[in-house]
Order: sequence, then structure tokens, then C-alpha cells
Amino acid sequence: MTDSLKNGAGLGGGDASRPWQTLSSGFEEARAREDSLDRLVEWPAQRSLLGDVTGLAILDAGCGDGAVTSVGVDISANFIASPPGVELIEGDLSDLAAVPGLAGRQFDRILFLQSFGYAADPVRALQIARDMLAEDGYILLTRTQPIRYAIERAEENGTSLGEEYFATEPFAYRHRNWNEQVTLTKRPYTMSDLLNTFSAAGLWIEAAVEPQMPAEAAQRYPHKQAVMNKYLGILIFKLRPLP
Repeated sequence: MTDSLKNGAGLGGGDASRPWQTLSSGFEEARAREDSLDRLVEWPAQRSLLGDVTGLAILDAGCGDGAVTSVGVDISANFIASPPGVELIEGDLSDLAAVPGLAGRQFDRILFLQSFGYAADPVRALQIARDMLAEDGYILLTRTQPIRYAIERAEENGTSLGEEYFATEPFAYRHRNWNEQVTLTKRPYTMSDLLNTFSAAGLWIEAAVEPQMPAEAAQRYPHKQAVMNKYLGILIFKLRPLP
């Protein structure tokens, strides 16, 4: 059976969340591998931007099979057993304020770690998250470098990078490392789309990072460095509310 993520991951309508319930276990298995780019590139960069979170209230929106923070929210409910001090809640990150157990709460850090594409309305999702921030709180958000998708589609379609980067029609693909039986439908986005979304949600970028593999890891896993060299990687944004 093939599921499809309708509406795409574009900034005008995120990936529908239903197929994530099918994909989530495969996704977690892939990112836990020793040579996973999540482990080698994303996670160290995320931890660096988060800094010391001792005593802080953290909300991980789209936490996957677990969270290392105060509260983790994911629609799949494929959770590990809750570690001490961690609360895991089943819910949709598109409207965090409507998730049971979150209404009226505030957090020092709200994380959208590769989960933001699943928001039905990206601007509204960020506006709601912004309103849930405590004083001096911020949002940490990661997104795949949009050029990566453009390069992959240009190779597949025999087109140019520019044609695919500025394309607006949804595209479908299957992620062989997660679950080849599930077809994902995504909508392309550009850097300007991302920046305009943050602005429309009343947020400003305090820091933006494009993490690379450490030299030691690149030598140990040259096949992963080759992927980074060709397709780039991810973008990490530290977002704060506008005054």
C-alpha cells in the first residue's frame, strides 16, 4: 500500500502528517546508524546552538521516537519509554496550542528539527510557537537545503538547477532509506520562501548555520562527505520574536 503526503512540504501547505505514522520507524532507524548525517552533522550543530539547557523548559515539536528535552510532541506516537523528566505527547505540530497538555504553557526553547515541513500552515505554526515562548526564549528550526532537492530533480528530469530551484509544482519521490512503499509529495521552496515565512510569523534570525562534517568524520566516512559535497546539507536557524 502506498501512502502519499498531499499538499507538499512547501511553505503554503506542509506535508500531511498521516504517512509520517508509516515512515517514522524507518526514519528513526536510518538516522540512528553510525554513518547517519543526522549523527555526524545535524545533532552536534543543534546541540551547539542550544547551549546549556539545564533547568530550561524545552518543547521538541516532531520529536520522532523520543526526545532529550522536557516535552516531546509527535503525531506518530512511536515513542521510546519516557526518560526521567521527559514528557512525550501525541499531537500535531501544526497547532501546538491545541495539543492536549500544552495549552497555556511556555517554553525556553521550541525545536522544529527537520519537522517543520509537516506543518499544514507554516506561518501559523510558527506564530503559535512564538506565542508559547518564555521571556528570552527562541525557536531552533532545521530545514533541508532547498538546493539539494533542486539538484536531485535536475538529475532525474534532465533539467537545469535553476529550473528546478524555482519550480513551484509539487514533486513525488520515495525515500529508499526509510520506506520505499511510501510516496512523499513535496512542494519546492527557496531560501526567500523560508525567510519570508519567518518574517510573516513575526520572527527574526539571530543565527543561521550550515553545518559541515568534521574532518575526522569526513575521512572515516568518505561516502557521506561525497553526498555533502554534491547535494549540500541542512540549514539551522535560531529564531527570536520581533520586538
